[in-house]
Amino acid sequence: MARIQTLAGEWFEPELPNRLLKIAGDICDAGGRAYLVGGWVRDALLGKACRDYDIEVYDMAQDALVPILSKYGRTNLVGKAFGVIHLAMKGLSLDFSFPRTESKVGYGHRGFVVHTDEKLSFKEAALRRDFTINAMGMELPELTLCDPYNGIGDLKTHTLRHVGPAFAEDSLRILRGVQFASRFECVLAPETVELCRTLSLDDLSIERLFEEFKKWLLKPGKPSLGLRAFLDIRLDEYFPEIRPFEGSWEALGGILDNMAELRNSNEGGAAPLTDAQAMEFAFAALLSGSAETSLRFLERITNEVHLLKVVPPLLETLRTLDPAIVGDIPALRRLAVKLGGLKLLCLLVKSVPREYFAGGAPAGSDFADKLWEAASGLGLLEKAPQPYLTGKMLLDLGVAPGRQMGEIIKASFEHQLDGKITNGEEAVEWARAAISTGTCR
Repeated sequence: MARIQTLAGEWFEPELPNRLLKIAGDICDAGGRAYLVGGWVRDALLGKACRDYDIEVYDMAQDALVPILSKYGRTNLVGKAFGVIHLAMKGLSLDFSFPRTESKVGYGHRGFVVHTDEKLSFKEAALRRDFTINAMGMELPELTLCDPYNGIGDLKTHTLRHVGPAFAEDSLRILRGVQFASRFECVLAPETVELCRTLSLDDLSIERLFEEFKKWLLKPGKPSLGLRAFLDIRLDEYFPEIRPFEGSWEALGGILDNMAELRNSNEGGAAPLTDAQAMEFAFAALLSGSAETSLRFLERITNEVHLLKVVPPLLETLRTLDPAIVGDIPALRRLAVKLGGLKLLCLLVKSVPREYFAGGAPAGSDFADKLWEAASGLGLLEKAPQPYLTGKMLLDLGVAPGRQMGEIIKASFEHQLDGKITNGEEAVEWARAAISTGTCR
């Protein structure tokens, strides 16, 4: 098994499928060269396992490569213009591409003409890549490093530097710089900052914008460094809804970093956040302004209904939250109904600076911990209370479906939230009395 030396100086044996090594051997025997490229190389140098294998084949024509690959599985020419062949095998799929250059000829991310040329050098082909840390390759099967633009040097110094002028041809790379800065704890090189400032995001679809925001906020890393890149590029001018928390960008960066640490919190038996909850939490942490501005921002970048529904009321609650609520059980129950559970709010409270609630919290108190304990003790972290009284129960009491049924259930639920009704039997007895007296109060 081939080994590589990581940036930390340790020897690392990356996971490489035997079938891939055999294919690479066949390519070499036929006079070609096969390189692992992109993120796999970067991650391997960091000592991280990666199963996303992208192989670039040099000195071999497409017509010569297809028969080799066909011995191992089913081949699919993804696009002749892009020179990509997908190989599907049992338990494994691989993408093989040819060195290429790209020319910007139109508007948007599809406005490119691609030219494949198996005789290009690795250095020439790597010019189309975004950052130097993604422009490295390792030749198979020995994993010999090819690094024409000193990506390993930038990886060591945590510098995110664009490869060349072709960077400017895809404006999405601006936001990719933000999410890479977070994920790999990098700072943008000054020349890359200056280039990014000359580009516009206007040609990007909301789907592409949203994906980069998700990677910034949800993938492991240091989100505050993504925020630094965001501000260096002056993206706060393009997205004015993103504002400093209580006037402090540093505080916002701290919230984002705390958020990353708290996502998998299982305190009090709470389950880890689902992907949807993690997104809601992440965007609430980033959009620490008003409910109105958060909704305006989200409508610009996503159609995901759960974010539009959850994030604005979560932020509105945070800004108006009274620390005295920890002793008000009915209020906590009603807040859980409003938010669909209190876990996201509790985690958000844990992530903000303590002084944010200092004016309303008793001296020496730890509001975040008390809020979590109260919500956990009442079973309100994961879900909101549900009405004990149901339509079927009222049907059994002779109440027909309609307005009266809805009013009775609503009034019963209010009593339940106040603690005056504690189970289904009590709810039925209350409903029976309300029906007989003609009142639902």
